[in-house]
Amino acid sequence: MRVYLPGTIGMLRRLVAEGKLQPLGGTGFALTPALRESYVSGDTEELEYAALLDAARASLRLIGDDEKEVARRVVISVDVDNATPRPDLDAAVVKLSGPIVLDDVAAVHVDTEEAEDAVRAAAAVIDAADLGDLDAEFALGEAEDHELAWYAPQELPFLLELL
Repeated sequence: MRVYLPGTIGMLRRLVAEGKLQPLGGTGFALTPALRESYVSGDTEELEYAALLDAARASLRLIGDDEKEVARRVVISVDVDNATPRPDLDAAVVKLSGPIVLDDVAAVHVDTEEAEDAVRAAAAVIDAADLGDLDAEFALGEAEDHELAWYAPQELPFLLELL
C-alpha cells in the first residue's frame, strides 16, 4: 500500500543518516476504502493526491512553532504492507506497526524555498484554522497554494546538503 507520511526536514535527515524512521504516532495517510467512499468521484491518482495533501497538512503540525525546524512541508511516500486503516480518526488515516526503512521510500515531496514564509505562518495557526478562524484558514490556504516538489529517494542526500 502506498502511504504518505507527514514529516519535517529534520526527520528526513534522520531517515538518511539512520536508514530508518519511526513515523510520529505511526500515523500516515493513504487511499483507504473510507477515503474512496467519501468522494463522489475521482480516480485512484486523484484520491491518492488527496491523501498526500492530508499528509502535507499534518506536516504543518510537526513544524509547529519550532524556529529551528526548516519551514517546509515534507511528505514521505512509502510502499508498505503493515498499514492499518483507522477510519475512526479520519477517512485517509492509517497506522503503521513499525518504522519505515529507506528502501520503502518511493518518493519524497518537499516545499521549495519560496514557500517557507507561508508555511511558517500556516504552521503557527493550523489549530485555529481547524477551529474555523477565517484569518488562519487564509494563512493555511496561502501555504497550500504552493506545490510540493518531487524527489527520488537517491536525491535526498543532495537535497539535504543544499538546505
